[in-house]
Order: sequence, then structure tokens, then C-alpha cells
Amino acid sequence: MNASDRTPADLLRSALAADPARPLVTFYDDATGERVELSVATFANWVAKTANLLQGDLAAEPGDRLALLLPAHWQSAVWLLACSSAGVVADVGGDPAEADLVVSGPDTLEQARACSGERMALALRPLGGRFPQPPAGFGDYAVEVPSQGDRFAPYAPVDPGAPALAVGGLELTGAELVERARADAASLGLAPGSRLLSGQSYDSWDGLSAGLFAPLAAGGSVVLCRHLGELSPEGLRKRIESERVTDTAV
Repeated sequence: MNASDRTPADLLRSALAADPARPLVTFYDDATGERVELSVATFANWVAKTANLLQGDLAAEPGDRLALLLPAHWQSAVWLLACSSAGVVADVGGDPAEADLVVSGPDTLEQARACSGERMALALRPLGGRFPQPPAGFGDYAVEVPSQGDRFAPYAPVDPGAPALAVGGLELTGAELVERARADAASLGLAPGSRLLSGQSYDSWDGLSAGLFAPLAAGGSVVLCRHLGELSPEGLRKRIESERVTDTAV
């Protein structure tokens, strides 16, 4: 990857320039049987649309804090990179009452109502489906995002030295995040083309790194598995084989 990359959004741009067609995120939900595979180009398109929603319709500004109440999921990964693209701090599992805006899954809506700012909800249904009945007080991400632009440009350049991510009491700037992700990639033995299978949750740096940032920094890809405990040992072995997994973090 490009040694000059200073933010997660930079890492994604470099991945897009290098090989837009290769897989970046392959997501499994072993409670529902869902499988979704996103190439670098498809993932980057979702990120651009989400960043436009964030900067435009939600009026988020650089430095704003977004409480991200989502599990390990491909759409959560999209939001993490959209926040980085717009200079918004992704506060994973953060207190909605102290955030400028909140993004919630279907299981945390009541908690998310504590946010006095803009609220967006994700149904986390297969294929990015919408809520059957939109939750009161929230925008439905699946309704709002499709019409957003496919290209994103921040109103102001994102400062690599500004806070970018908060999780589990840890706060990182964009530059610190990239540095940690590169170090983690090296310690995991990841290289361009590596396929890391992660069953870790997104509630810690280790889970976020294995489930997105380290593979991205290495020029590899992630097989992100939610509810991996539902899968039998034989099923896991077959997945590792079929997905050409080179490394695991379970």
C-alpha cells in the first residue's frame, strides 16, 4: 500500500487505485445464513454514498462525534470509512447522549434515542434491506443512502492528526489508526492478497483491526463472520477452504 497514506480513507483510496475488482469484505451472518461479498470498488461506492449522506443530509462537520451502535457487519465497516472520509469521529459503542449524531442497529434504538442530534437506523437485513416499518425518530439508512452521490469530496481536507476513532476507552487520530493497523497487519503476517477470517466483535480495537483495518492496511481482505459460534468446526474448516483464507483471528 501507499506509504504516504495517513487516514483510513487514504488506505481505501490506495486500495481502489491498486485493484478495484478484488474482494475487500466478505460478510457472513451464521445466524441467518447471509453471505455478502464486496469488491474494493463496491465497498468504496457504499462509503462515498454514506459519506455524502453524513456530510450533506445529516450536516455532520469535521470533529463531530458519531455514536456507532452497530455490530460487526459489512455496513458497520462502511460507516467507519465514511466517518474517516468526512473527518467525523466514529465513537464505537459510544454514549448517544454525548454524541452529535447516532447510527443504530435494530437492537439499540431505545438507547440511541438519548442522542439530541440526527439519528440514523440500520435494519441490518440481508442485501441491505430497509425496515418493514421505519422506527420513529430515525432516518432509515436503506431508504436514504441509495440516492446519494457515488463520489465524495469533503468540504475541508481531513486532518490526519485529528481524532478519528474511539473504542473501549481508546481514542486514535487517523494517523495513529493507520500506524496501528499496519503494525497489526505485520504481526498477523498479512501481505497483499491475504485473506483474514475474523469472528471478533467490533467492540474493541482488536476486533476492528482484524475485522477491517489491518487487512485494508496490508492490501488484503477480510472474511467477517458474525455469530461464528453458530458454525460447526467442520463448517468453519470448509469456509476457510472455500474462501481461500490465509489467516484467522477468531
